[in-house]
Amino acid sequence: MIKQVVDSHWFHNFVIVVILINGAVLGIETMTGLSATTVNWLERIDQLCLLIFVIELLMKMYVYRLSFFKQGWNVFDFVIVGIALLPATGQLSILRAFRIFRVLRLVTTVDSIRRVVAGMLIAIPGVGSVGGLLVIFFYIGAVISTTLFGEAFPGWFGNLGRSMYTLFQIMTLESWSMGIVRPVMEVYPYAWIFFIPFIAVTTFTVLNLFIGIIVDAIATVKEQDASSRHHQMSSKEDIDLIRQDLYALREHLDALIKDTERKT
Repeated sequence: MIKQVVDSHWFHNFVIVVILINGAVLGIETMTGLSATTVNWLERIDQLCLLIFVIELLMKMYVYRLSFFKQGWNVFDFVIVGIALLPATGQLSILRAFRIFRVLRLVTTVDSIRRVVAGMLIAIPGVGSVGGLLVIFFYIGAVISTTLFGEAFPGWFGNLGRSMYTLFQIMTLESWSMGIVRPVMEVYPYAWIFFIPFIAVTTFTVLNLFIGIIVDAIATVKEQDASSRHHQMSSKEDIDLIRQDLYALREHLDALIKDTERKT
């Protein structure tokens, strides 16, 4: 019966509602000017939500036993709730701020969010390769910009570190034109020959590769989920067919037994 409750849709949706309520309560608690009565009620609701999370985990651990810890998402939930159970007094008072991490349980509860996160994890090797390529472009650009513009603009391009930070700001398109490039072009009129290709390569090409890799990984996760569901449905259909055959065989045996008894 406990397994039926844990696997039911209404229990799944109930946990989502509790997570959302808990997240709203933790946000309201940060507001100033709340009365003591309001703060007391908010703390009670927070404790009630935590109690529900603990009961949910205990139910899952009772149903799945040691296999509970074989799934990474279950371990994630266990760690998040475990942090919330630590005493948040004295030197550990900073742990009160970590209570908001309970909202991350939506990642494990909502299938669409979980697929996105799983896709991002699968995309890590490809993203790492693109990140390495981006670092190469930044290093080359930093060396060139430091050599060309460092003397006139030491605050932006005085050394390799400053140049890389300035180029990162340019890549994000944050005040890149009026804030950096145009002042540089007043001293070096042909500086656009460096900045325009750099922006085109880093912002529009490399970052689009990031997006493409992540989208492809999410599509792969969706295909895997669809294949898994199809396999489960096929297995269920096979079990139903086997059960029907067994019922038919049993009826046939019963008929044979009755026929034999009549003849004897």
